[in-house]
Order: sequence, then C-alpha cells, then structure tokens
Amino acid sequence: MTALETIPEHVTRINEAKTPTGPGRPGASTAHITPSTEHLTTDDIERLGAELEVIRDRVMSSLGDDDARYIRRVIRSQRGFEAAGRILLLGALFPPAFLAGTASLAVAKILENMEIGHNVLHGQWDWMRDPEINSTTWEWDHVSTAKSWQQTHNYLHHTYTNVHGKDRDIGYNVLRVDPEQEWQPIYLFQTFTNAGLAMIFEWGIAAFDLELDQIQRGEATWRDKLPELKAMGRKAGKQALKDFVVFPALSGPSFVPALAGSVLANVIRNIWSHAVIFCGHFPVEVETFDEERLENESQAEWYVRQMLGSANIDGSVLLHIMTGNLSHQIEHHLFPDMPSRRYRTIAPEIRDICRRYGLPYHSGPMWKQYGGVLAKIARLSFPGGHKRTAKQRLRALPFGRRRAESLDAAPTAA
Repeated sequence: MTALETIPEHVTRINEAKTPTGPGRPGASTAHITPSTEHLTTDDIERLGAELEVIRDRVMSSLGDDDARYIRRVIRSQRGFEAAGRILLLGALFPPAFLAGTASLAVAKILENMEIGHNVLHGQWDWMRDPEINSTTWEWDHVSTAKSWQQTHNYLHHTYTNVHGKDRDIGYNVLRVDPEQEWQPIYLFQTFTNAGLAMIFEWGIAAFDLELDQIQRGEATWRDKLPELKAMGRKAGKQALKDFVVFPALSGPSFVPALAGSVLANVIRNIWSHAVIFCGHFPVEVETFDEERLENESQAEWYVRQMLGSANIDGSVLLHIMTGNLSHQIEHHLFPDMPSRRYRTIAPEIRDICRRYGLPYHSGPMWKQYGGVLAKIARLSFPGGHKRTAKQRLRALPFGRRRAESLDAAPTAA
C-alpha cells in the first residue's frame, strides 16, 4: 500500500456532508461573535479555516502502510488481552487469576470501545478498503448497535456540537451540564445520577441512542421505534449472554467469581469511557451555543465552534491510546474521520493556530479536567450558575482574567 493521492469518495466527511448549513454559504450571521471570537474578523476566521484545511489535506493524503499496521496491531493486542482475560477467569476461584483476568478483560474492552470501535465507526479506517475494519461492517463490543450510535454520535453530535436544542449530548437528557439548560428539581440529585450513569454508561448510551424523547414530543410513535428497540434488544441480549452467561459458565465451579470478574471489567470500562468523554465535552471552559449560530455557518466557523466546544487531556502516549486518542478531543472534533493516531502529530499545529488567532486551547491533566467536571455537575444541580460559568470561561481566554473580574459587579443571572 502506498501513500494515498486522494481520499476515497465513500469516506464521509461529516463536516462537509453532514453540516446542513454547508461550507462557504453567503450572508453569514453575526452569531459566531462571542467573547472568544469578537477580536476576529470574518476574513480572520476564513484564513484560520484554510490553515486547518491544509493540515487535513496533508495528513489524509499521506495515509499508508504505517497507519494500517498500527490499527491491525491494536486489534491483535485487544484480542490478545480479551483471550487472556477469558482464560484467566476460568480459574477465577484463585484470587491472582481473578484479578489478572478482570484487569486484562477490562483493558480489552477499553481498547475495543475507545481506540478501535469508536474510531472505526467514524470511518477513520475506511480508506484501507478492508472489509472487516470498516465503518459499514464493524459491530463493536457495546450494547448500542453501530447504526444507532452512528446516527446520534457521528451525525447529531458532530454536526451540531454543543448547540442547545440540536446536540442531545449536552447532558444526555439526564444531567444539567450548562447553566443555559433550564433547571428542574430532579437535577438536585444529579451528582448521584452521574455516579450511577458512569457505572452503567454503555447501557445509558444505548437507551439515549434510541431517542425515545421523540415520542414525548410527538415526533415519533412506539410503532416507529419498534425496529430500533428490537435491534437493541437483540444486541443487548447477545452482549449479556456472552459476558454474563456463556463465558462464566465455561469456568464451571468458578462461575460466580468469573461472573463477578466479567461484571467488574464492564464497570471499569464504563467508568473509564464516562471519564474520558466528560473530560472532552463538559469542562467549565468549554462553550455552548444557541441555534442561531447555525444560520449560514461557514466551514471555517464550523471549525471554530468545534475548537471552542472541546477540551483535551494531557498525558502519555499510553494514555492517548487508552482514551482512543479522545484525549485529543479538539483535533477529533475538527477532523472526526482522520485516523486517531495522527491527532498527536497535528496537536502542536492546532495549538499554535489557536495561539496565533487568540483562541483558547483547552487542555489539562485528567485529574484536573475530571475534577472540574464533577464540581461543575455538583454546582449546576442547583439553580443559577450563569455568572460563575461566564467568569471561568473568560478566564480561560487569552488575556481574559481582567474581563472575568469585571463581571464581579454584574448582577447574578437567575
């Protein structure tokens, strides 16, 4: 395989094919002007977009053998960890085998969901034309079906990132993660709701992917949802049968500890996925937007929205692999169909673009990012939060601390 001259047509560029306002529409509104971008002219934003296009074209035209070897190596490693975990749990009556087997199976599930499943389903590896490692054929180790997840994640979330009323990932319909979400008494308990969601995260995402709230709004009926419910039921049944019946039963007298190990591996995977995703989307510095923002939004403005609406996690190469390179959430949101291993190589360029154009580049160690998210969820369980959030977002901007302090004299929003 040689470096590619062009990207095959069947690779979907979400930011071209899915963004309904499309690139380069005339008559762009002023909705893109926020405290983060008010110093930029329309020409500045278009130049920024052009620089990003150059980076994307350079990387996508250079994909080749090294990239293909990487994803195949990760898949082999993941399958090795899974096989080792299953075998070790056959002897789960022995504590060392239980611990090693559970850890190995948890690593396998994390790798499959994060660095493999999530990225394959984004079409990042479709250019290889491998019938197995392809967004149209891959079915991941997750309760959600690939098709339903691609609809809610690839399309809705990546098209309408952080737009109120369009991006359903803002709080996943159960959490208040932005002060612009109307407060309801149920949010008083969201610290506990969030903890429970973390432990069953794949099941929560599967229920979320069904978009059952459409029935409440009168946009769909139960009959309309029946095919999706049946598909998820089949997928969930297979997952539960595999993890909680078949493999534990193979261990014979070790059934109970083997079952416990399998349950624990799934919980570990769920908590890790929850932490990574929340760190990338919900730190207090990350911005949200009104629907007006979408009006005649140009491709370059779409790029800026992705940069302002995402946050990275600082860490080692191993951390990046275990997060599916979603530790480079900014780069992922800019180029969702770019192979994840390339995000680390372009991250310094993206950071430099943000520096030169005076835009924030939100990044920090995982403990700080996740701690901040949990504190934000706790604060927003109560009404208000507008003024504090506005100040923290301003502080995150280049030279924004003085402007944040100026808000001290402003009245608190309800």
